Amino acid sequence: MTTSARGTEQGISVAAALRFLQTYAVAVMILVLMVLLSLSSNSFLTVQNLINILNQNTPLAIMAAAMTLVIICGGFDLSVAAIFAVASVTAAWLALNVHPYAGLMAAPLVGMLLGFVNGLTITTLNIHSFLATLATGLVYRGIAILITGGTLLPVRLDDFTWLGRGRIGVVFYAVIVLVVFAVALTILLNRSTIGRKILAVGGNEEAAILSGIRTKRVKIVAFSINGFAAGLAAAIATSRISLGQATAGTGMELEAIAAVIIGGTSIYGGQGAVWRSVAGVFMLALINNGFNILNADPFYKDLTTGLIIVAAVGISAAGRRR
Repeated sequence: MTTSARGTEQGISVAAALRFLQTYAVAVMILVLMVLLSLSSNSFLTVQNLINILNQNTPLAIMAAAMTLVIICGGFDLSVAAIFAVASVTAAWLALNVHPYAGLMAAPLVGMLLGFVNGLTITTLNIHSFLATLATGLVYRGIAILITGGTLLPVRLDDFTWLGRGRIGVVFYAVIVLVVFAVALTILLNRSTIGRKILAVGGNEEAAILSGIRTKRVKIVAFSINGFAAGLAAAIATSRISLGQATAGTGMELEAIAAVIIGGTSIYGGQGAVWRSVAGVFMLALINNGFNILNADPFYKDLTTGLIIVAAVGISAAGRRR
């Protein structure tokens, strides 16, 4: 075998390894974490603990699932936490002043409207989504404060709390909503025309424009879905804690982006999968739960999470170079 042939084979094997890591690394890490935590603590691998992990992280998983579309499309959304807050206080206000069901139904619609505004702002002003959503996030957070007047909105109504607290057997309604939403986004991304356009825009926007794709519309759709997800997550979270507050969701935008990146979605756009982003959320949740169970120093939790994110970005960058 010639030197060039061996070099080609090695290049192919490295590329295959990178593709495998980018696709399945998060699933492998979750499995490893579960084994390690099961061996380290008897209280980890219990039905109640696993159910609690699933339920507590459902709102973030819903947001990460939709954030996948935005990042695949080549954008970032730093306003989802503020959208979450606006949807939260809107749901609580309507539940108190109109009807509990009106609040629960309005939250996703308000989120979708604010996401649409994001998409329209980005495409009309032709500015990067990072800067645009950083600005709109400040505006939305201000709107949330105006709605509440800086006060908390407690909602202790059974017709409102059922979504966040209700369950069928041991499975919470919120988990069922997450599964349905994630499956719907997966079908949209992989089996629909708009999904293929999202992938095309993120892969090469100029080529997408030349092929006749209306890239601005595609971006608006992606950001609108992302806003809808933030509103849906807010409805679940507000229903669970029976409280609307303007500070709700603080920091969730970065957690959602981190989960998407850990899940192997390329930060350069053009490729990714919804299930991996959801898995990324639960991997972060397992790390957090494990450190709590083991009563370990929180510093090491942040260190571990940071190293995992750096590794995920490195794998993404290496795959892009290949």
